[in-house]
Amino acid sequence: MKKESTTKFSKICTLLLAGAMTVLTFAGCGTSSGSASSPSPSVSASAEASASPSASEAAGLYYGSAATAESVVKDAAGKGKVGNWGLGNEYEIQALLSKYGLPTTFLSQAFDMNGFDDDTIALASAMTYNELGLVKNSYEGGYSYGDKVKTIDMNEEGVAMLEDNIFTTSAFAKANPNTVTAFLYASLKGWEYAVANPEEAAEICYKYGSSVSADHQAYMADEVEKLVTTDTKGSAVSKIGNMDEAAMQQTLDLAKKYIKLDDSVAASKLQSLTLDDIRDTSYWAAASASTDGKFGAPEKTDISIQLKWLPDAQFMGYYVALDKGYYKDVGLNVTIVPGGGDISETTAVNSGQVDFGVTWVSNLIAANAGGMSLTEVAQIFQRSGLVLVYKING
Repeated sequence: MKKESTTKFSKICTLLLAGAMTVLTFAGCGTSSGSASSPSPSVSASAEASASPSASEAAGLYYGSAATAESVVKDAAGKGKVGNWGLGNEYEIQALLSKYGLPTTFLSQAFDMNGFDDDTIALASAMTYNELGLVKNSYEGGYSYGDKVKTIDMNEEGVAMLEDNIFTTSAFAKANPNTVTAFLYASLKGWEYAVANPEEAAEICYKYGSSVSADHQAYMADEVEKLVTTDTKGSAVSKIGNMDEAAMQQTLDLAKKYIKLDDSVAASKLQSLTLDDIRDTSYWAAASASTDGKFGAPEKTDISIQLKWLPDAQFMGYYVALDKGYYKDVGLNVTIVPGGGDISETTAVNSGQVDFGVTWVSNLIAANAGGMSLTEVAQIFQRSGLVLVYKING
């Protein structure tokens, strides 16, 4: 059932990186120590021996449709075929491997799904709103696997870490409370409209310079909607942007366990961080409680927000707010700055190049451990978008 790779697919995947693959750059600390490697032969033999007989069928490549997550993880890890990009969301993979008593090593996965397609990687990382769609769907650039693949969900496995949030510096928030609250109010309004109208939101993103096809943009919008409106437990979210205490604490706890910083001072600070060191709920509370968006005159009216990646539906709420005039309605002139390449959103915000940014909670945690003073003011994605995808027989 292996499909023929396409040049277009590789190009699309390389462009995307799901917005989540920006290299972590932190002030005052070393980078995370390398973790992408293959298990030793002795580890492989042990893991394979512990895997359930139903983990894989006779061919040894793919898995039975009824195989448990544990059996698939153990089998793939035993063969050294669990993949991840290793640029910030490997912590969830490491937590999953630890859950099943396995070493936390993994294959370095490229920014496409070619390794998954050619069976180099049996259990590949994919974002639900990006790579998974390209694997399953038959539109331009897709592999058309359809229902011949299954996934292991980080939320269901209890190792989810929160992703896209809105953050700024503590100093900016304190000096510009009206601006921060107004920006949040308009952004949340944009997200509310986007998740209620994902098809239109996808079209708006496409208009602002999408890096993907219209079909994939539409797919992305539908999947991002689920991340915004459903929490890690599968329950409906009552208010967009809420900073769920339990989910944030789990993210912080996993970050402390799996983020490795070379600088000893940064590593020590990481272990001492609390939620109060990385977020302030007061601005979101004021913005979400308002019915008219009036918070007093903004202290700064020309502001900017740095995205993690190129324009696409991962960020549809901001583009909707811009397109619908929600930012202008609260007296703000907002510039949305695309990410990509070597741009670090945490560094851009910390240095004052931009006023707000979109990052993962783990990125913000590591940045603050390294000497920055960033604060999350809203949590847009309420659950992890990371899954491990594998092929099934049949």
